Amino acid sequence: MFINREAELDQLNRLYNSDHAELFVLYGRRRVGKTELLRAFCTDKPHLFFIATLSSDNEQLVTFSQQVYGLIHSSTPAGFSYPTWESAFRALADLPVNLRLIVIIDEFTYLISGNKAIPSILQKVWDETIKNTKLMLVLCGSYIGMMETDVLGYKAPLYGRRTASLFLRPLDLPSSSLFFPHYSPEYQFLAWAVLGGMPYYLRTFSERQDIFTNIRQHILDAQTGSLFSEPRLLLMEELREPRNYFSILRSIAQGRTRLNEIAQTSGITEPTSVARYLDILQQMHLITRRVPATENRPEKSKKGIYQIDDHFLRFWFRYVHPNQSSLDLGLADAILEQRIKPDFVHFVATAFEEAAQSHIARIAKMGKFSFLPEQIGGWWDRDAEIDILAINQAEKVALVGECKWSINPVGTDILEELKQKSQVLVKKYGVRKLQFALFARSGFTNMLEEQARLEGIELFTVDSLVQHP
Repeated sequence: MFINREAELDQLNRLYNSDHAELFVLYGRRRVGKTELLRAFCTDKPHLFFIATLSSDNEQLVTFSQQVYGLIHSSTPAGFSYPTWESAFRALADLPVNLRLIVIIDEFTYLISGNKAIPSILQKVWDETIKNTKLMLVLCGSYIGMMETDVLGYKAPLYGRRTASLFLRPLDLPSSSLFFPHYSPEYQFLAWAVLGGMPYYLRTFSERQDIFTNIRQHILDAQTGSLFSEPRLLLMEELREPRNYFSILRSIAQGRTRLNEIAQTSGITEPTSVARYLDILQQMHLITRRVPATENRPEKSKKGIYQIDDHFLRFWFRYVHPNQSSLDLGLADAILEQRIKPDFVHFVATAFEEAAQSHIARIAKMGKFSFLPEQIGGWWDRDAEIDILAINQAEKVALVGECKWSINPVGTDILEELKQKSQVLVKKYGVRKLQFALFARSGFTNMLEEQARLEGIELFTVDSLVQHP
């Protein structure tokens, strides 16, 4: 199942339709769908799709050589290999000039791990021959740090050679919901709240089962759950000191979001060490440092809090990792009933706020705002918290929103509370014009709907957030 990615496919097709050589770099976290995107792109085009592995450098060269040789020969001699990587790359430039060929090297970082010279070799061959052909070369990798340093970085041999690049992000809520066409909008949202926008994870859940049954079967079952060990395996493969990173992620997942709180609860007593680990997790796009939307210099703000970006990692470190021993003993049902279900509303509420912020951003992107927001996010200080804030401080205008993941319809009292809280923006930041929006799981009372109609207040339900624009 291949869903969405229209913008990414459009970018790839624009490059393919050019009349000169292209060097495209695609990278992103594992399970985000990079390989599926590339397969969908090249399925009806002449292409070579080479997937690097963790085998030896010589074995990689043999496999790549045979795929290249096979492009223009009816058969490939057993054990054939170009003598060097340079000669193998040069062979790409010798392909028929009238052939608009796509060459994809997937897991390119595996090649670099086995042979540090490969980026330099490829740079040399690109400069001398390939750039003068009609070849479209795609380098794809999952180790984000290595791709940004060894391929895209200023000091990297290939710096300045790429004609385009893309960091592939997880699917948004509307796109994720397409995996479950028979779920209700609320269930579509709940699946996204647990799994995030990673296609591999979304394919795991079955819409023939409810959310908790899927969680029990695919995440909590230590014997047969396909996602039970997924985060552990992925992180242990990418991190040198997984124990410390696991402690930090567990602390954040359980609500310790400030630097000093993380240091205290993770058992890593040296704050500078914690800061270094947090920086690496940010570089891997696993966590985000959030600041109030009014902060002009986010990197200097003392109000920063850390949040796990990936919903499934957030779920796993909140419920699976702390209960590992019990789950290994086969107590999945007890963990589901005693740990997850009582806390689930609180867990989902965070994702509901994120979905609301993303929805406001989509509306702004579509040009449907009465002003141009400079920042969209949340806002907080010691005394108050605002779930949604879209603000233009230069124009002194803001949209303020409240999210309620409750089984009860939202009434006028919630709107009045929001209006009261928003006065801090008038006092502290001189906002002269305020607009209001409310997001609710279970809709709104008739009285609130009438007031919203009269005052021009935006009302959004789960259905609104799930719908594809």
